[in-house]
Amino acid sequence: MPDTRRIATDLRLKTVTGLHRTLLDVTGGRLGTRFKNMPTLTLTTVGRRSGRPHTVVLTVPIVDGDRYLVVASRGGDAVSPAWYHNLCAEPRVEVSFRHGAARPMTARVLTPAEREARWPLVVRAYPGYADYQKRTARRIPLIELSPRGE
Repeated sequence: MPDTRRIATDLRLKTVTGLHRTLLDVTGGRLGTRFKNMPTLTLTTVGRRSGRPHTVVLTVPIVDGDRYLVVASRGGDAVSPAWYHNLCAEPRVEVSFRHGAARPMTARVLTPAEREARWPLVVRAYPGYADYQKRTARRIPLIELSPRGE
């Protein structure tokens, strides 16, 4: 029997992402570059099974120059988002920050020690992440996106 809750979550997330990307495109980035008081970026990964590009809109709780920290929370679901699995398989990604030009970047999952050090900063940026962590037994991963070649 299919997991109807996961299917519903998938549909909701795909719908929200699609609407958000459309808002960014239609307004030329005048709207949609902030969500929940954080900047947004679009992340394009290569599908680990399909080999096709997949783009999602993510919030960025920490911006450090030209490096971005994103959260693979999936709203506190029991499984990590597909984009996380894709970048684990292929860390070469493309990122458009605040609807700017897409740039080649490298994704790196923070080590457990790095994650623990940065988690309080993430929660300070958006307290909802603490609620997401309470909803799931998995340790929600943090991913650093940095310009390729660094």
